[in-house]
Amino acid sequence: MAKIGFIGLGNMGGGMALNLANAGHEVVAFDLAEAALARAKEGGCRTAPSAVEAAKDVEAVITMLPAGKHVAGVYEELFGVIAPGTLLIDCSTIDVATARSNAEKATALGFEAVDAPVSGGIAAANGGTLTFMVGGTESAFARAEPILAKMGKAVIHAGQSGAGQSAKICNNLILASQMIGTCEGLALAVRLGLDPQTFFDIASKATGQSWSLNSYCPLPGVGPESPADRGYEGGFAAGLMLKDLKLALGAAQSVDAATPMGAAAQSLYQAFANAGGATKDFSAIIGFLDGKLPG
Repeated sequence: MAKIGFIGLGNMGGGMALNLANAGHEVVAFDLAEAALARAKEGGCRTAPSAVEAAKDVEAVITMLPAGKHVAGVYEELFGVIAPGTLLIDCSTIDVATARSNAEKATALGFEAVDAPVSGGIAAANGGTLTFMVGGTESAFARAEPILAKMGKAVIHAGQSGAGQSAKICNNLILASQMIGTCEGLALAVRLGLDPQTFFDIASKATGQSWSLNSYCPLPGVGPESPADRGYEGGFAAGLMLKDLKLALGAAQSVDAATPMGAAAQSLYQAFANAGGATKDFSAIIGFLDGKLPG
């Protein structure tokens, strides 16, 4: 088993680090929050006083941080202290350009690096059932895959550096638009007098079926358990969805791609966040779109 440095123990990273420790890896973890460090220690990780200390004398370093500037800053700190040949695995969701730049700098200094953003949310992070989309060389992917497999149900090589981030933001562009359409359809069904469960039974087996409806229904008490059944807590925060939409639209602009649905979704999630919904699960936008429904 590998010795792994893990930097960033937030809602997602905390569970991921514990899964690595439970799988038998020696995990040296760091976070700015003392509570996150305490949870990691209780779960079998060794904690470090800084990112640099967490990354010393390890085979791989995993980062799970808020934005590209944070990842780039940590990498600059680490480049002078990590051992030759260390594998850098960034599981954050960041812009494609920064992901490619980080990999180029790492390669030039003799390290291997992959961008490996995740899909699945907090429950999947805790349960070890994330999906990883990985960008990097074949060699780097071969080294990263067995580590990532301890935290997820699927590890897919998307292509060269930056491809993982590209896949993640395109996936979430689809998801955001899909969720809004699902919320609109459910709200309309209720206003037209349809029983929510009956409509779910119809649409989930007809052409309206989707992950947002079938697996993550935004109405409480309908379909499989979802954040809607927990007051829209413990899922994928609307503020994070907004962040991913901004990354997706920025990438679209850079390649002159048309994303009118994505732009509409960004506008709606921005309004929802401004109204105080940023920390709620992204499916809670159903209440913003229709005040008579929960949310």
